[in-house]
Amino acid sequence: MGTLSGRRIILGVTGGIAAYKAVDVCRRLVDAGAHVVPVLTDGGRRMVGEKTFSALASEPVRTSLWTDRSPIPHTHLGQSADLVLICPATARVLADIRMGRSGDLLTATVLATRAPVVVAPAMHTEMWEQESVQENISVLAERGVVIIPPEEGRLAGGDVGAGRLAEPATIVATIERILSDGALVGRRVVVTAGGTREPIDAVRFIGNRSSGKQGGAVAAEAALRGADVVLITTRPDHAPPGVRIVEVETAAEMAAAMELEAPDADVIVMAAAVADFRPAQASDQKLKKDQGVPAIELVPTIDILAGLGATKRVGQILVGFAAETQDLAENAAEKLARKNLDLIVANDVSKPDVGFEHDTNEVVVLDAHGTRHDVPLSTKREVASVVLDAIQTILDEAEVEPKSEKS
Repeated sequence: MGTLSGRRIILGVTGGIAAYKAVDVCRRLVDAGAHVVPVLTDGGRRMVGEKTFSALASEPVRTSLWTDRSPIPHTHLGQSADLVLICPATARVLADIRMGRSGDLLTATVLATRAPVVVAPAMHTEMWEQESVQENISVLAERGVVIIPPEEGRLAGGDVGAGRLAEPATIVATIERILSDGALVGRRVVVTAGGTREPIDAVRFIGNRSSGKQGGAVAAEAALRGADVVLITTRPDHAPPGVRIVEVETAAEMAAAMELEAPDADVIVMAAAVADFRPAQASDQKLKKDQGVPAIELVPTIDILAGLGATKRVGQILVGFAAETQDLAENAAEKLARKNLDLIVANDVSKPDVGFEHDTNEVVVLDAHGTRHDVPLSTKREVASVVLDAIQTILDEAEVEPKSEKS
């Protein structure tokens, strides 16, 4: 079951132009298993129709303190909530919450809850940058309200600047982290993802079909469990919200990034498909066809995983991946031992819907003690959850403190 399964979330929608994005947020929350109760202010009702939210949410829209069947609807909503999300949060509602003003059902519900309160502000740049608005944001943050900052981008009226509502995926990921069990809080997790590109000339490269989706899913799951996550990737387009991204292209660049990030990591997950060979010389100009077929000498790339296995400290967890086409478990077990890994995740990429470029995967997870877990065809996020469960088991059994607590 997912983090949001059965969680009761009050979705407050106010009268900002970004209210239309709250429809997507509502759908994503429901799809994740949450029980969503939409509460619309009068301004919110002017922006998006009630029927839209009533159709998508888990209950019909609530709008008033006076027309609800319950004599004290705000108290009922506030006490029963696992989380209150206001999306979008206008300057007015931010001020009302700060002042403790209960002018409508939504603000009264915020006052009547002890659940986490999350606000996703959205407004024009000039409004967002007003000293009074920034002061309200600072005070709310000090009181424990979670602020999902707006982004820069196209605004109403064609302007471009800060104040655009955060992306729905970012908002939902934040809520998942807040409501997770936090099993990896205090842990540093470094994940690699994507296939490296080894240049032949200024245009061409030697590469592979890895999309970075599985590594991105592992990073997302680790962040959901409260870890401080660094994603070293050649495919930032598949990076989840809430992680620090280090963008690289070649095996050498990935090795250099890992050299900086690995020493402080509690867990390293090498999900990237790193090239085994690279051209000995890469031309800085495009090689022309009329110059004839070039002779490309290949040399080995740095074996990042083997290097990490040789230098890992006591208590550090190292996870490798193995993309195979035959003798899956045997090849994976040999790689696990040879590279001094704690865990390896192997898949047969010759199977339909498995591995590169797909949204699904089918894997075998082996640990250093010989324990085997077969994961049937599942989403890559579900596979990531199994991998993180196995990592958590190793950490719990070893009872190793987070590196951040020891430093």
